[in-house]
Amino acid sequence: MFDIIPIKGGLNNVEGFFSGGVGVGLKPEGKNDVAFIRTDEPALVGALFTSNKFQAAPIKHFKRYGETFLTNFVLINSKNANAMTGIAGINDIDEIFSSLPITLNVLNPVMSSTGVIGSRLNKTKITKAFELFDFNGKNSDAAAQAIMTTDRFKKEICLKVDVGSGDSFHIAAIAKGAGMICPALATMLCFITTDAKVPQGEIISLLNEAANESFNAISVDGDTSTNDTVMLISSGKSGVWNREAFREALRFLTRELALLILKDGEGSTKTVAFEVKNAVTSEDAKIAAKALSNSLLVKTAIFGEDPNWGRIASTIGACGIVCDEEKLYIKYDDVLVYSPLQKEMSAEIESAANRVMKQESYKICCDLGMGDKSYTAYGCDLGHEYVNINADYRS
Repeated sequence: MFDIIPIKGGLNNVEGFFSGGVGVGLKPEGKNDVAFIRTDEPALVGALFTSNKFQAAPIKHFKRYGETFLTNFVLINSKNANAMTGIAGINDIDEIFSSLPITLNVLNPVMSSTGVIGSRLNKTKITKAFELFDFNGKNSDAAAQAIMTTDRFKKEICLKVDVGSGDSFHIAAIAKGAGMICPALATMLCFITTDAKVPQGEIISLLNEAANESFNAISVDGDTSTNDTVMLISSGKSGVWNREAFREALRFLTRELALLILKDGEGSTKTVAFEVKNAVTSEDAKIAAKALSNSLLVKTAIFGEDPNWGRIASTIGACGIVCDEEKLYIKYDDVLVYSPLQKEMSAEIESAANRVMKQESYKICCDLGMGDKSYTAYGCDLGHEYVNINADYRS
């Protein structure tokens, strides 16, 4: 038995970690724009990256270390993705790290970036952060603020996990993301820290499992960034390892962060769970659920609070899975809007479905009636504000 307890303070609670953020002029008005996360001893790190073929320089730099390595320093900047910058972008990272204080004894430092694609990093401004950082401080809030771009609010979570007999560990994270979010690692960055003693052989498999149900299951606009990164760093300082407790805590944390990213979708006003059940295969269920979360027609119907089940049905029928309109059932929460025996909505049903759609969050359930496999993806509406934000993204 174990208890998972949400607590305040984010990364500050995790033993062995320090963090912070400062403003160096990458963002206007002195806002925080460069962050660090470091450990007092070398820590185990695992990461998942974007499926985009044009992976950014920080990802290529990370991969130079090989599949398994230890690190004690992560640097993150906003406003510049350092993507499509070639070998020069990777060399810029090495040059930035060469300016770190020798007293930190940095081992295999890694970097992550977010922002506009196609520009070299401003090395002068970024290295200025090294004079401003409190490297021995714990300021998770400042770090969470620094990594934001079009985000409307910071994303920061910490869990204390009590495994009994007085043993416990912490797992915490900061994340950013609001646009360019697609079910393929969903532009998002996420940095997870823990003092659980995670075995090296399990860090990637556990991270993959959690991401499949969270970051890989959300969509704002169907675009996958060049920089998407989910990083898990373990100091092992608690000395505690309980696989099932850690697995559940990681799944809970990543799901909550994914839903916060979705809630913060650029201009979004509603979040919707798309459950596809009773599919022939798990892959069919996943394909259909993700197609629904990605469909622009579905998203605009959600924005307009229009219970047009035709958009749901046509999306399922177009995604190439095994399905049959004579076995399909569609519900908005508990309101049945389509079945083989009810193919036209009455005024009463449409009114009830419209009331569901006025909520900030709800579920659209599609029962395919073809098998016993299911998958749930998550999406949001798409409205006028999304266009306004992205039309002016570089300004």
